[in-house]
Amino acid sequence: MNRLFISAAHKSSGKTTLSIGLSHALHQSGKTVQTFKKGPDYIDPMWLSSATSRRCINLDFYTMQHEEIQQRFQSYSQGADVSLIEGNKGLYDGLDIDGSNSNAALAELLKTPVVLVIDVRGVTRGIAPLLLGYQNFCKDIHIAGVIFNQVGGSRHESKLRTVIEHYTDIPVIGAVAKNPEMNIDERHLGLVPSNEAQHVRNKIETIGKLVADQVDLSKLIEISQQAPKLNEIKINPCTKIKADIKIGIACDSAFGFYYQDDFDALQQAGAELVFFDTLKDEKLPEVDGLFIGGGFPESFLEELNANQPLRDSIRSAIDNDLPAYAECGGLMYLARKISWKDQSYDMCGVIPADIQMHEKPQGRGYTRLQETAHQLWPTDSTAQEIMAHEFHYSGLVNQDNDLNYAYKVCRGHGIDGENDGIVYKNLLASYTHLRDTNQNHWTKRFTDFVRKHKQTSGA
Repeated sequence: MNRLFISAAHKSSGKTTLSIGLSHALHQSGKTVQTFKKGPDYIDPMWLSSATSRRCINLDFYTMQHEEIQQRFQSYSQGADVSLIEGNKGLYDGLDIDGSNSNAALAELLKTPVVLVIDVRGVTRGIAPLLLGYQNFCKDIHIAGVIFNQVGGSRHESKLRTVIEHYTDIPVIGAVAKNPEMNIDERHLGLVPSNEAQHVRNKIETIGKLVADQVDLSKLIEISQQAPKLNEIKINPCTKIKADIKIGIACDSAFGFYYQDDFDALQQAGAELVFFDTLKDEKLPEVDGLFIGGGFPESFLEELNANQPLRDSIRSAIDNDLPAYAECGGLMYLARKISWKDQSYDMCGVIPADIQMHEKPQGRGYTRLQETAHQLWPTDSTAQEIMAHEFHYSGLVNQDNDLNYAYKVCRGHGIDGENDGIVYKNLLASYTHLRDTNQNHWTKRFTDFVRKHKQTSGA
């Protein structure tokens, strides 16, 4: 199982752009590339998926157990010539001082050689102590190569290579020059999602070609082939039950924050996924349940507002007890209106509250939730805390005072710092993003809820 871990000394080193370029360059060379992203993230995986024509999978210590990470990595790597893991932040950065959830910890768990991306602007001889420090900080991590990023020219590159060769034994895999064509527009949540960026295919191809011209891909493949054999983890075959319910999923430029393995889990639980476009479709398709994930509805307020037939269709369906689940952007869309930059736009009007956008995040990072008696599809044990995550710049205003909530927030912000998960009829809408893992198989509980409603309602 050939594999690589692309990390950096610190965030904003260009690691994501280079991971996109490397993935696409390897894909274009004829390799089947399976990408993974450390931590909870939707945007980077969109780009990596587009770069390889194969869906990227997230690996996260906070929501997943070690064996589960190993199992999912090996399962989704099947059939790939090379697996590429993109880290988050710096190699040794993480929540805990012991580094137990760092990029290095994931590289060690999966016995994967690390290629460091270093932003070398303003750096020459100073790169040597930096790399030596990273090498010596943890002997269990194999730093198998380095890629210089933002190189100032041939003279700069030559100095860097001379320093590296003199002071270290780390191979230089490539040197990528400063180039505005490598830039990807950023937004408040990170990189612009590839499902909405115009000419994204051209951008990926441009980045891939620039990286291929400046990075030794054959050396990269050679490093991936040197990865030691992984411990054998039992991979249970994916057994899908016959689809007996249909779940509509909003998937378009406004809503695209979904985990591929959550989709897989929904299908394995007997759901047929029916995708629809909130910007173009005028009627909710015939479905038994509804899932509206996160995204950037605030960037498409005029379009969402203009599609009143669909908004009316969704409001009518939920008012008539259609089982529905919404996360973050989906919650915003189901509220009465969204206000941003002194303008307000009517939304679906299901949730008795308004949404106000803010300049700074209102909730970000990992969360811990405790279910309440109002949860529509509860876990087996109400004592269990659910590990999840959130990232939102909006908040609720003018909400009704008698709202019921599915969650008590133990860590994080949610809706008001104490509660999350508005329950209205058969709708659960929260700022929290769930992940279907062993500690929280939400997809099965939701599909069971949808199925039971279908059976009892005679639909």
